[in-house]
Amino acid sequence: MIQTTIREARKDDLAALIAMFAADDMGGHGDTVATEALPDYLRAFEIIAASPDQTLFVCERAGEVVGTFQTIITTSLTGRGSSAMIIEAVQTRADMRGQGIGAFMIEWVIAEAKGRGIRLVQLTSNAERKDAHRFYERLGFKPSHLGFKMALK
Repeated sequence: MIQTTIREARKDDLAALIAMFAADDMGGHGDTVATEALPDYLRAFEIIAASPDQTLFVCERAGEVVGTFQTIITTSLTGRGSSAMIIEAVQTRADMRGQGIGAFMIEWVIAEAKGRGIRLVQLTSNAERKDAHRFYERLGFKPSHLGFKMALK
């Protein structure tokens, strides 16, 4: 089996991450590999890297970035002041799907959250991504809430 590892993302991973997001035609986020967009990605990377509650990760196989996800820890008064870990921007490189990378990343997040004493792991998924919904349910997630969004730009 090829060794798969997870580590914090570095600035030199940006090209691979941007390419993954830009290749996702269902996401609808407007991601692009166009050079004029690079300052936007760099700004976002710096904000995430500076935050004590957010972490951007990459998943590597044979020295190549094959997946990514971001975690955000939020603490609220509900649940007696407990914390939740939000999983955001989960992406496996298109040519690497179906090889267990997504499950590896999500199981890693769950173990990380448990190790930190976090009470809940949650994520949202585009309503059109039926395969992703089955994937998350197979890993033990339950579709318990209805999400709402409002685009401001």
